[in-house]
Amino acid sequence: MTETIHFETEGSIAVIVIDNPPVNTGSWSVRKGLLDAVEKFAQDETLTAAVIIGKDKNFISGSDLKEFGKPITPPELPQVIKAIEECPKPVIAAISGATLGGGYELALGCDARLAAANTLVGLPEVTLGMLPGAGGTQRLPRLIGLGPSIEVICSGKRLKAAEAFKLGMVEAIAEGDLRPFAIEYAKTAVKNPLSKKMVAAELAEELDGIIKKALKAGKNRPQVKEAIRLIQATATVDFETALAEEREVFQKLRVGEEAFALRHLFFAETSAKKAINLKETPVKAINNVVIVGAGTMGTGIAVAALRAGFKVAVYDQSKSVLVQCKSKIDDIYEKDVAAGRIKPSDQLIQLEQLELSDHDSVFENADLIIEAIFENLTVKQNLIKQIESVASPNTLIASNTSYIDLDEIAEVSIRPENIVGIHFFNPANIMRLVEVIHGNNTSQEVIASAFAFVQKLGKLPILCKNSFGFIGNRIYAAYRYQCELMLEEGALPHEIDQAIEGFGFNMGPFAVGDLSGLDIAWNMRKANASKRDPKARYVDIPDQLCEAQRFGRKTGAGYYSYANGKPEIDPIVTDIILKASATKGIERKNFTPEQIVERVLLTMANEAALLLAEGVTLRMNDIDLVMINGFGFPKWEGGPAYWASKQDLNYLYKQQEILEHNTGIGFNKGDLSIFHKLAKTA
Repeated sequence: MTETIHFETEGSIAVIVIDNPPVNTGSWSVRKGLLDAVEKFAQDETLTAAVIIGKDKNFISGSDLKEFGKPITPPELPQVIKAIEECPKPVIAAISGATLGGGYELALGCDARLAAANTLVGLPEVTLGMLPGAGGTQRLPRLIGLGPSIEVICSGKRLKAAEAFKLGMVEAIAEGDLRPFAIEYAKTAVKNPLSKKMVAAELAEELDGIIKKALKAGKNRPQVKEAIRLIQATATVDFETALAEEREVFQKLRVGEEAFALRHLFFAETSAKKAINLKETPVKAINNVVIVGAGTMGTGIAVAALRAGFKVAVYDQSKSVLVQCKSKIDDIYEKDVAAGRIKPSDQLIQLEQLELSDHDSVFENADLIIEAIFENLTVKQNLIKQIESVASPNTLIASNTSYIDLDEIAEVSIRPENIVGIHFFNPANIMRLVEVIHGNNTSQEVIASAFAFVQKLGKLPILCKNSFGFIGNRIYAAYRYQCELMLEEGALPHEIDQAIEGFGFNMGPFAVGDLSGLDIAWNMRKANASKRDPKARYVDIPDQLCEAQRFGRKTGAGYYSYANGKPEIDPIVTDIILKASATKGIERKNFTPEQIVERVLLTMANEAALLLAEGVTLRMNDIDLVMINGFGFPKWEGGPAYWASKQDLNYLYKQQEILEHNTGIGFNKGDLSIFHKLAKTA
């Protein structure tokens, strides 16, 4: 038996304790120890039943993902589960904390599953490019049915103990301490392996609806399709045959390119959360939060802060805007209650913490003030002065600016060390990504405090240095610019959007522009016109659209026409584009979808290399997290930096030369070899 497994007894009950800190991953040591313990239990005639339990808060949080990119050392998990099922005496899983992936599959291999109140169960393998590989697709349907199994496995969602019990994924929730509850349960337990059960029949029409929904949500990815196929097989194929096929598919998927990319993102996110050691870095206590600006962004930030338990005040000079803000907040909460995402009692508690005011006296007791007002430097600077004239000297002041130089905003501050950037993405109450920006004078304590605040919101904070557009909007601006150049060179908006969406983005750049409003970028271009190199290529097509009051969906026309509510190709836009090319004497050419995608990816990689060289971010993984969580880059490709790290350098250099030639004056070449270098040290 290994050091991670302890074999204990209480009367006639064996207690097999998993002790693999910090989170009890299902490593080789755990698997080997469990196999030895089960064999020891089976051979001991004085013992009548066994309980498998985690030492601390977790049962088994999941398999050790670091093993999945290489051959797995025996015994593998299916061998452990087989030993449990073949054991003539009952084995009970007493689960607690995070019991995910292989951890829950182990529980499915036992004769009953008992859960502590803090348990979180799920089979999230599809979110990592794989599927359950130790019987999850075969045993779960025998426990809860085909339809629910498709929903659970294909979504990868995690269920709290009460929800899991309601669905039938656990037999009981412990009353009080889990260990004595499980031991008492084991005294009367009988052998009941799921592999011997039949799958209940379900209505084909109802199942078809569940399958279509799962495929759509799962972007028709291979692992989702395979999971559905294998789950359905439980009704027609014998258990051992289907189990062997599941393992074969799992082994193939786990070493596939998509699984490597998604594991890269998993570890990248784990690392990003530790960018600041909050245990060793002092942070300021934040309880009272004031949001300045009651528009769409301010409303979303307010909801996010209320959900996290903060006392929130929304300040705006316009009473009518405040009324609209309150109405939107109420609407968001009502939808959450209707969808079962929040209890009505919690809704009341959270909304009681909300204040709306048109008087700046709300600044007096604020621990953190977040400005979410119009993107105008002078207006933001005036607000900083107003805040500092009222607020405490200890108050943190955060700007939600997307593009404006944080240090220029802080120039008027008498306490610039308290100024930090907290850039949310719209809608702020839904989007996980938040860029935390430090200016030249921002103190380390303030940066850490902002980082901790974002984590308390349940969001993903990404640290970066002050720079135009920070990480996300800087790359997006370069990407959009190249797409505009392609308009002049021969492509049309729908061709570019279709190519980008075909690659896996949720939306193409021109559809995104129409959705967010073309006037936003137009105002930015006008504000920065004096800084633009007059010799550089400048595409005035979007300016012409804005001058014609074509701001996108909100005006019924942008790059597309929305006369019928849906985007349609507009001959007016096509004519504007063709004339723009003719005016500059550009001979138009056809672009294939592959050429469009190639140019976009090279652009993103080039800009990412510049960001790394400038120290805007020091971690290439953070670039991938930003582009995936904020801009719809397809997860299964791993992000633009990860993509570049997997390309041949000669290919990258060749395409970069072409990109430089097409762009002309103003193009800055990044060192694309940096991705290969950083990937080796990751």
